[in-house]
Amino acid sequence: MSSLDISLRPRHDFPFWLKYDLTLEVKLFRSATHPAKMSTLDTICRMSKKTFARRARHANRPSARPEGPYETEGQGVTSGYPIRDEQIRFVDFVARLYEDAESLLQLSGGQREMRMILYLVTCHFDGIPVTSSSLAAASGLTYGTARRTIDALTQRGSIVRRDKTASGRTQTLHPSDELLKQWRHFAYRGQASMKITINRSEKRRHKPPDPAGVVLPPPAVLKTKLSLGRGLRVLVHADPTFMAMQNLKRQFEMILGTTINSRAHSIDRLRSEIVENSKLEVSKFDIVAVDLPWFGEMASANRLLPLGPLIAESDFDQADIYPDALTSSSWQGMQYGVPIMTSAELLVYREDLLAEKNMQPPKTIKQTLSTARAMHSRKDNIAGIAWNGGRGTPIGHTFLMVMSAFGQPVLNLNQTADGFDAVRVSPENLEPMFHTPAARETVEYLEELLHFSPPEILRMNWYDRALAFAEGRAAMAYSHSLLAPIYELDPASPAHQKTGYAPHPTGPLGRTIVPMGGYSLAIPANIDPDRIGDVWLALQTMTSASSAKLYLTNGSLSSPRVSVSRDPEVSALSPMVSAVDRLAAQGYLRAWPRPSVPGISDVVAVAGEEIHDILRGDKTIKQGLEAAQNRVVSLMHSRGFG
Repeated sequence: MSSLDISLRPRHDFPFWLKYDLTLEVKLFRSATHPAKMSTLDTICRMSKKTFARRARHANRPSARPEGPYETEGQGVTSGYPIRDEQIRFVDFVARLYEDAESLLQLSGGQREMRMILYLVTCHFDGIPVTSSSLAAASGLTYGTARRTIDALTQRGSIVRRDKTASGRTQTLHPSDELLKQWRHFAYRGQASMKITINRSEKRRHKPPDPAGVVLPPPAVLKTKLSLGRGLRVLVHADPTFMAMQNLKRQFEMILGTTINSRAHSIDRLRSEIVENSKLEVSKFDIVAVDLPWFGEMASANRLLPLGPLIAESDFDQADIYPDALTSSSWQGMQYGVPIMTSAELLVYREDLLAEKNMQPPKTIKQTLSTARAMHSRKDNIAGIAWNGGRGTPIGHTFLMVMSAFGQPVLNLNQTADGFDAVRVSPENLEPMFHTPAARETVEYLEELLHFSPPEILRMNWYDRALAFAEGRAAMAYSHSLLAPIYELDPASPAHQKTGYAPHPTGPLGRTIVPMGGYSLAIPANIDPDRIGDVWLALQTMTSASSAKLYLTNGSLSSPRVSVSRDPEVSALSPMVSAVDRLAAQGYLRAWPRPSVPGISDVVAVAGEEIHDILRGDKTIKQGLEAAQNRVVSLMHSRGFG
């Protein structure tokens, strides 16, 4: 009988229906007792048709897990790159140092407070409640001396006592906010001094920098536990920032004084769940993570609680947040969310590969195509560039982002001196702009990119493109900074410490831009009113600068706050952190490419279908863009947005 090995090799330089070369290896094994029942040609035809149909269907199938390992079906997020905070290591170092000093030098006295502080700080980092008895035992002092020392530290404001039960009969002890600040400064100076001492090339008289006002301390516990029956219920996006939050779950449960139940979804599932939750009489979530472009739609549909009155009654610090991120979390002058993660879509590139070919990072669309062509090598299994080509939201986002680099937002926003106005929006500003030259040029550019992209490009999403770059299968990528940890924090990645960051390459009429993405935490409008006060306290704590730094030192690389990005311990984690902060300071980090207006989700969804059809070869550019224009206009009118 006949045995056939048939493989399909993708080709992006032909229309979709011709994008597969058929490579056939025919091996005929004939036996006198089992002659071939059909001709080789018949076998090839039947098998190739079935295989081609299966591959073609697979090319349109979205990824089962759009957010890669970060998405979970149940509660919580599994850890991808756990990073133990340097603060904890320094605690361990100081503890061992003091133990050796006491035993070897036979020291006595003067150590009583340090032992207690070390124990308090360690337990705070590990989310372990401390009682007076456990702290006294850890100090090594007699019980009476230990109690007097605890009282002295409490009176000095170094220890916070918090009621463990409603009766107030038992209490837990925690380091105060002031003690954590002092400890952080001590640890930073100590680590710097050790490095200077060990590195003999440093001059002896060189002093470690003064971290006061620069190095952020860990978040302190709330002085009063939150009173939330069934705990704090959180719905989040599946990405490294929320993964880091989940990894720190026990610590935040201690800080807030309540249990935390979280669920992580991909972007489309997250939006659907928020919408469905808003239809309930009482919300099943206390806090939801909202993609920045959704706020106009969510707020106008009364799905989110206005935070203005809560902000006015609190000392919440807004000045530290990147302006466009804060503005994107509002609608018609009212704040509806607080940024917890700000991401920048950048062009990332392998510095070593470009250097080998003596090439500079591309700044224009034309240069990007030239660079991608030069880097692309099927022989070496490396594509010139990776990007979101998957049907639906992935390629819809790509179209909006790239079109902005051609100098035109997808909606008819008013032009300003430095871009476009996505805040003051009237009905005429919601007109889609698929019929513009910039839209056509964007699609033509994406068609050209197909030649130098990975074989699976029309199925790629955010995680896929970042992973292709991280694994060395792409020399460049359009990639959000929120996924940078998969190569910046993984020494095994070929891109580790070899990645450069640049704004979006521009079209002939475009200007330098870094499209902003990210998420803010919001409170559902249908939340039980009795829970609002405590939930607002939790939201403030989870979005504070100290908490944001904690996420970054535990696996995230995206910050919404200027002070966090400029913290020396944070900026040392990755050059990407400083790169994004520098681009923001230059005014390039902008939210108008995906404006937070009603109907933007419809625009993305339609673009995700029509642009994908064009790239597959099912429609011409003219047909696809006309269809997109008409569909969005119709949807806008039907929903009262246009």
